[in-house]
Amino acid sequence: MSTRQTEIRLSGSGGQGLILSARILAECFLRQGRKVAQSQSYEPTSRGGLSRADVVVSDDIPDYPLATALDYLVVLDQCAVEASRDMIRDDALVLVDAERVTEPLKGRFRTVSLPFIARARALGNERVANIVALATLIELGDLLPEGLLEEVVRARAPRRYLELNLDALAAGRELARRERADAQ
Repeated sequence: MSTRQTEIRLSGSGGQGLILSARILAECFLRQGRKVAQSQSYEPTSRGGLSRADVVVSDDIPDYPLATALDYLVVLDQCAVEASRDMIRDDALVLVDAERVTEPLKGRFRTVSLPFIARARALGNERVANIVALATLIELGDLLPEGLLEEVVRARAPRRYLELNLDALAAGRELARRERADAQ
């Protein structure tokens, strides 16, 4: 008997590192011994077009390797909002960037607007907003054991950007802790 699979989408515009984030997330689940399918789609422009990366994870082989009913959604740009509208489960967690997503989706799901891009910019490089958002998602969604995401980032990040990526992880975890405290 197969267990229900978990479906996660990271979406935004090209150049935001969403595919890399999905690969990191998939590797985290693989290191846990989980079964994972990772897919991606992006418009033919290298920067600015719609980009999304999906991770489908299960303890068993996923029933279907593509996302059809999202449990978790991260949106880093307004251009990506509509692409997932009909796929969000009622009990899903939707994280959106407070700066670039001015009209988030509304529904029974929980939407949280956080300053992913602003935090990355404060760290010195807007391009790590994907890692800030990923760390926040992992923390708020309670998706992975503590330390596993950092372990994979340490293995995957280019040496010259390692400290920046570790700072982005810490910023994402801090955003999640603040959000939890505010929600109580």
